Amino acid sequence: MKTTGGQQLVKRINRSVLLRLLRQHTSLSRAQLAQHSGLTKSTVSLLTRELMMEGWVSEMGVTAAKGLGRPSTPLQIDAHSRGLIGVEVAVEALRVVCVSLLGEVWCAQEESLESSGPEAVCQQAARLVARFHVELTQRGAQLAGIGVGLPGAFDEATGVVRFAPNLGWRNVDFVSQITQALACAGVPGVAVHVQNEADTAALSEYEFLPTDARDSLIFVTCGAGVGAGIVLNDRLFIGTQGMAGEVGHSILQINGPRCSCGRQGCAETFFGARALAQLPDPKQGGRYLGVVLQNLWTTFNPSVLVVGGPSCERYPCIVQVAQDNLQNYAASCGMAPPTVRPAHYGLLASAVGAAALVLHHELRPMHPRADLSASRAVGVVACSL
Repeated sequence: MKTTGGQQLVKRINRSVLLRLLRQHTSLSRAQLAQHSGLTKSTVSLLTRELMMEGWVSEMGVTAAKGLGRPSTPLQIDAHSRGLIGVEVAVEALRVVCVSLLGEVWCAQEESLESSGPEAVCQQAARLVARFHVELTQRGAQLAGIGVGLPGAFDEATGVVRFAPNLGWRNVDFVSQITQALACAGVPGVAVHVQNEADTAALSEYEFLPTDARDSLIFVTCGAGVGAGIVLNDRLFIGTQGMAGEVGHSILQINGPRCSCGRQGCAETFFGARALAQLPDPKQGGRYLGVVLQNLWTTFNPSVLVVGGPSCERYPCIVQVAQDNLQNYAASCGMAPPTVRPAHYGLLASAVGAAALVLHHELRPMHPRADLSASRAVGVVACSL
């Protein structure tokens, strides 16, 4: 990959370095930031001033250390001045959240989908986002960005949803439609990032929680569909066309039950929501989930496996059965399995992670597709009434 850039890119990189340091070590002073980052004190002073003016960083109001000379003031990520809005487009519902830069959920709402058509979904989501933006303004906070999680394969390079079988979508130009709907709803022009809902769920854990993930984490979400959000080497692993992590359509049985995608024997047909509802004992689905966890472990060797989604809320037994099954596989080969834990944010995981997607891109200016995410300016989009 060829990478070019000028002073603006260098500045974005330096800003991200300071933000990441403050996320890892709260209460660092400007001098300590300069020491840890390798940047000059004057550069740190200039950048921290900008970050404070923009609401990313604030002073803690206490001295960082006592001794000779002028006392230094520790800095922290600002938990009040900026907010992130996340949207999950689920198969039957929309979930919208507004969170702080530290992952605190300020407000959340769920609505049944009025229609599964792309245009109707975008308009309904935009109305909810506009409502949350009003609440954000009333808190005295500025909107930093919007993230959207979708139940399908999203091509980040083109903004197209390639395949979302449970919504009946194929090759939907989603970014154009959601940006137009947001503009028409009066939402200010900010960066809009879109990704698969399992990927965003992974970011809810990876970006906002003190974690033992050590640069790798996989989130398996179980609902009408089954997907995996994969973080490797501090980056989302999404594949060439956003198809990575579609574990619900990995084959568990040759010539097995017909899946919504058209294949036979997909994992979704054994422990997707429809399959679980028809089983006399949902624990059977949990055993298949354990097989998928085992395959993800041996394929990617993550530090942490997180399991969540509507099916885990409705049938909590499947998580324990899956853990036990994974443990049995590990014991058979004499290896310790990765940590397995339930989703911290519960059913809000994908929506909170969609908000975290904004932060994920902000902290990684060298992301190969960072400049291809949607961004808008109010007044550019024509709205039909």
